[in-house]
Amino acid sequence: MAEPLESSLLFDTPAPGIRRVTFNRPTAFNAFTFDMYRTLLEWLRATQYDTDARVVVLTGAGPGFCSGQDLTAVSPPPWVPPEVGRSHRDLYAMQEIRDIPLALRGLPQPVIAAVNGPVAGIGLMFVLAADLAVAASSARFVNAFHNVGIGTEGGVSYLLPRAVGSQRAAELLLTSRAVDAEEAVRIGLVLEVVPDDQLMTRVVELCDAMMINAPLDNWLTKQALHANLEAQSFARALDIDTRGVILARGTTDTAERQTADKEHRRPDYKHQ
Repeated sequence: MAEPLESSLLFDTPAPGIRRVTFNRPTAFNAFTFDMYRTLLEWLRATQYDTDARVVVLTGAGPGFCSGQDLTAVSPPPWVPPEVGRSHRDLYAMQEIRDIPLALRGLPQPVIAAVNGPVAGIGLMFVLAADLAVAASSARFVNAFHNVGIGTEGGVSYLLPRAVGSQRAAELLLTSRAVDAEEAVRIGLVLEVVPDDQLMTRVVELCDAMMINAPLDNWLTKQALHANLEAQSFARALDIDTRGVILARGTTDTAERQTADKEHRRPDYKHQ
């Protein structure tokens, strides 16, 4: 019997301004089904227009973050036309999955991966597509795509070298060696590691620090950060930064941030 979607993905607000998605199939180490991909993508598309959402957090239920694709899900995804052949079916199947990391990077809100345990396969995509990741001590990271003989997917071959460098990425992608939480910090795969029972407390602290900034400030900074990883020149990177300054400086929220700093209080933003 299929699991109800509302139980396999949990959406909540652990603190004002924070929207949390919990992958909730702990008995399967939070492996993803095709229905879960579609539900998550629809939620991400809606969240970009939620002005009460200031930061998005991804995490897992139970002892693991995400073990990747549920390999017992052999039926084609519900969005695949039934009359197509295998190659067409596989391409259709990947269409919505590939849109998830793009949606995460395209959100106006910062995204934090709260990595509460082992990560494998497509779970690695979630960690890398987030703007930053905090790992519990129990976290372990492994490129498990070789287990099914398909190479990498979900943009991991693009994202991982940009996080840890091309040499380390080549080793991890070609050997499937597991990386523990302490090494993940050393090589730049995650921001920091904390005891398991302190993970969400630390993530909420980071969210709170981000929410001091004006919403447009964070949105433009996130855009510039990722765009400038691919900038063709320093001059082009400066152009992107300058665009952000011009867009943000005349807003009411920018003035509110400056006033709040002078008055030693928390800003009250209006998205204006």
